[in-house]
Amino acid sequence: MPNFLKDCGDTMKKKFRLKIFIIVLLIAVLAGLLLHQVMIARADVSKLEKSIVQPTSIYDQNGKLASKLSSSKVEWMDYEEMPKNFEHALVATEDRDFYKHHGIDYLGIVRAAVKNIAAGGVVEGGSTITQQLAKNTFLTQDQTFTRKFDEYFLAKKIEQEYSKENILELYANQVYFGEGAWGLKKAAQTYFGKEPEDLSDSESAILVGLIKAPNNYSPVKNYDKAIERRNVVLKLMEKQKFLSKADADKARNEELVLKEKSTDPLKGKYPSYVDQIIAEASQRYGISQEKLLAGGYQIHTELNQDMQAGLEEVFKDDSLFPQSKTDQMVQAGSVLIDPKTGGIQALIGGRGEHSFRQFNRATQLKRQPGSIMKPIAAYTPAIEKGYTLDSPLKDEEMDFGNYTPKNIDGQYRGTVSLYDAFIHSYNVPAVYTLSKIGIDAGLHSAKRFGIPVTEKDRQYGLALGGLNEGVSPLQMAEAFSAFPNKGIRNEAHSITSIVNSDGKTIGEWKGAKTKATDPETASKIIQLMLGTVNEGTGKNARIDGWELAGKTGSTQDPNGGDGTKDQWFAGFTPNLAGALWVGYDKTDADNILDTTASKTAAPLYKKIMERALKNEEKQSFNLPLYQKPAPLPAPAPPGGNFGGSFDEKGKKEHKDHGHKKQGDLEKKIKDKIKKEQKKLKEKFKNG
Repeated sequence: MPNFLKDCGDTMKKKFRLKIFIIVLLIAVLAGLLLHQVMIARADVSKLEKSIVQPTSIYDQNGKLASKLSSSKVEWMDYEEMPKNFEHALVATEDRDFYKHHGIDYLGIVRAAVKNIAAGGVVEGGSTITQQLAKNTFLTQDQTFTRKFDEYFLAKKIEQEYSKENILELYANQVYFGEGAWGLKKAAQTYFGKEPEDLSDSESAILVGLIKAPNNYSPVKNYDKAIERRNVVLKLMEKQKFLSKADADKARNEELVLKEKSTDPLKGKYPSYVDQIIAEASQRYGISQEKLLAGGYQIHTELNQDMQAGLEEVFKDDSLFPQSKTDQMVQAGSVLIDPKTGGIQALIGGRGEHSFRQFNRATQLKRQPGSIMKPIAAYTPAIEKGYTLDSPLKDEEMDFGNYTPKNIDGQYRGTVSLYDAFIHSYNVPAVYTLSKIGIDAGLHSAKRFGIPVTEKDRQYGLALGGLNEGVSPLQMAEAFSAFPNKGIRNEAHSITSIVNSDGKTIGEWKGAKTKATDPETASKIIQLMLGTVNEGTGKNARIDGWELAGKTGSTQDPNGGDGTKDQWFAGFTPNLAGALWVGYDKTDADNILDTTASKTAAPLYKKIMERALKNEEKQSFNLPLYQKPAPLPAPAPPGGNFGGSFDEKGKKEHKDHGHKKQGDLEKKIKDKIKKEQKKLKEKFKNG
């Protein structure tokens, strides 16, 4: 009896323990299921939408959409554009039960494990297309338990939130196919030069085969391996009834023809201006090119679409540019700026076909500016120190510490006014002026105007643009914009604000001003530049009815010839400043300009400004044109009237024989002056 009771007690204890175990197990299972659902619910898959490449929109100064910037990494393709042969190849190869499971293929995991154990290595993966999408979008490539755990819940959540079609669309647009091709659309263009809907069974199989190992199975690098991999994909398609044997055999026998379709990621308008936006967004606002190309930003700019279109039209007109003797094209770069804000209205970095982020001659060029440095390094600081437009300057052969400048015509005129020296761009008076005011004054002035000078530029050649580093059209346009803005230089910029895809403003132009000179000096320099365009070397830039001020600049042929290496024109109206450079990228004996800036750059600048000002209102500097002082009358000889007089009828001239010799001398002097003036007019009638 006691044993019986003991046995009954033991049995009851075991049953109780079993019940407890079952209850605990059920609680654990329920808790696990609850936790499972909680983890799925908490899994944030909103990044899938954000990971979709969104084009960046660029707006002009009036808030109108001007251009769209899209990444070369991905060109988005809707599910409806996906060919069925690609979808079938993808499912057959990567996830045969895709249409049946809910994110995790448990049988597939077991099947892969068995095969891998049997093979003694990894020969088949167990990840579904949904898991791969989760991994590619949210996770690193680390093979850790935590990552697999996260992948599981993300995949389950994706299947709850998205349809199978959505998942296939997202996957096909984000997977990497090698050769820089992200997404099916770019891959089809990169390898076969066609759109996805035009892919054959063989071509779709090639692309699906790349997913496993893009570099290893690239038909560009490893043609034979790519064919082998294609045939594996076709076999799987046939096995799973996506292809008949006949169609599979046909695809296997199809010759693979590779043909890249070149595409510029800047399919939108104004590529040179957009290049500048990308550079400025990176340098000033810390937004990388990759993010900018795919982040869906809204970038508000200073762009004037009419001026930009006009600038591009001028640069497309080959008749406006010198004809090259070689295959190398005469190049150019130009920038237009609003003096009151520093906003870049228009910009173009070169002639010919544009390629993404190519060398931008408007912003990246570093060339000697020639005589357009004279108003900045010599005459502005001179006027600040008390020089006037009438100040006499020496124009004779002089040595400035082993530096002997020459005028472009090889002649000297003894003494000239500052005004004449400026408008005719005489070199010697400019260097003479710098020598009188001091090189320090020239350097300080250049810095105030934003010219990047260093100690290496501490030499008299500074007056003529002999800089160690050189300048770009953007820098010269910014410098010259200070004159019509009463001496205030606004820093040049293209971007006014940047808004991210969430609608938050993450960058905004605050403005940066520098006093380059005083208003009175700026007015006098404007008078000098108005004279240059009206009667000096810039005559060919003159636009009827417009007040245009400017300065020409040319640099010598480095080979010692008669041509010029660089030609410049920088100038402005009251409301628009700009600079233009013309030259060869690589200068040699065969690639040299055979004119000066007055003959090439000036008329080209005229065309640029005519088009830019087409729809603008005329404005005035409200400054009088410079009037040269009247020549002093010849002194009268003592005791009588010089040169003779007329009788009361005005017909017969009576000679004063008492002063005949002095009269003859004066006549010779006057005749000589007239001849000299005639020579000067002949030399400078063309600027």
